[in-house]
Amino acid sequence: MTDLSKTGAAVGEPAAATPAPSSFLEVRDLKVHFPTDDGLVKSVDGLSFQLEKGKTLGIVGESGSGKSVTSLGIMGLHTAGQYGKRKAQISGEIWLNGTELLSADPDHVRRLRGRQMAMIFQDPLSALHPYYTIGQQIVEAYRVHHGVDKKTAKRRAVEMLDRVGIPQPDKRVDSYPHEFSGGMRQRAMIAMSLVNNPELLIADEPTTALDVTVQAQILDLIRDLQKEFGSAVIIITHDLGVVAELADDILVMYGGRCVERGPADKVFYEPRHPYTWGLLGSMPRLDREQQERLIPVKGSPPSLINVPSGCAFNPRCPYADVPKDNVTRTVRPELAEVGSRHWAACHMTPEQRERIWTEEIAPKL
Repeated sequence: MTDLSKTGAAVGEPAAATPAPSSFLEVRDLKVHFPTDDGLVKSVDGLSFQLEKGKTLGIVGESGSGKSVTSLGIMGLHTAGQYGKRKAQISGEIWLNGTELLSADPDHVRRLRGRQMAMIFQDPLSALHPYYTIGQQIVEAYRVHHGVDKKTAKRRAVEMLDRVGIPQPDKRVDSYPHEFSGGMRQRAMIAMSLVNNPELLIADEPTTALDVTVQAQILDLIRDLQKEFGSAVIIITHDLGVVAELADDILVMYGGRCVERGPADKVFYEPRHPYTWGLLGSMPRLDREQQERLIPVKGSPPSLINVPSGCAFNPRCPYADVPKDNVTRTVRPELAEVGSRHWAACHMTPEQRERIWTEEIAPKL
């Protein structure tokens, strides 16, 4: 696999000087592939986006679309040990505050983890160590970057547990993960992630398996803490309702690639990709009476070993035959600008998409 981490050039193009990043976080043509006995799994296959400090990016898509693999790639957590003797094949560029992470020394990236970037994992019960108290784990996360004594670090742990809404933090700091409820474990995970005031926070499905009232509390907590710390935040989810609450921008992934990206209000109210239409059609609305049944996206997500040729969404797309010459099944569409800071990857013309959205899709939502 061609290594693009130093050149940023596409295959077959001459290498050019890499321009300096203009954003706090900038991902350029990220590819994360996994060799398996059945073939090469292209979990992320050419993803690019930018994020500024103080802003929130929502990455949405079905399971298997490459969302979590992207987050682990940014954090530098795709290690050879996870896949036996077969290394994950990673290329592209990930710039964090002027530092290119893929070509950086692994020890340097390890020092950045926790201090400059942190992650809230999807399942805190498996992410937290069952043999150590919540306080011990937060203390360790703090001391490794600050070199303070245990007493000072424990005061910091109690302070963070209090800040995320854990009752009686001076006592609960000595509790074990199994003694916390699901919502409290998620709060403890957030406290651990934020104990070093990271500039980038990645939340991978932060409200999965929580009841709706706790979900709202967790989302409010992330929003309030972001305002306090000024962090850049990435929310990874399959729930459009979550990103509607938090995100400034939305990136829609399908088959390891971005199919639509833009400001949240544009993606919600003027979407320009059939897959985004499908996600919106399958989302319940509470702000008005639902006239018709929810419309699921037909079919199943594609195999990332054998991604369909052309547009990966074409086997499930009701409008695959609208473009002429069978182009949706033979040519992969690239992201094209469809509005201010709004991109979509679809072979239909802007006029065709506008007509379908206005006349067929929007009236049903």
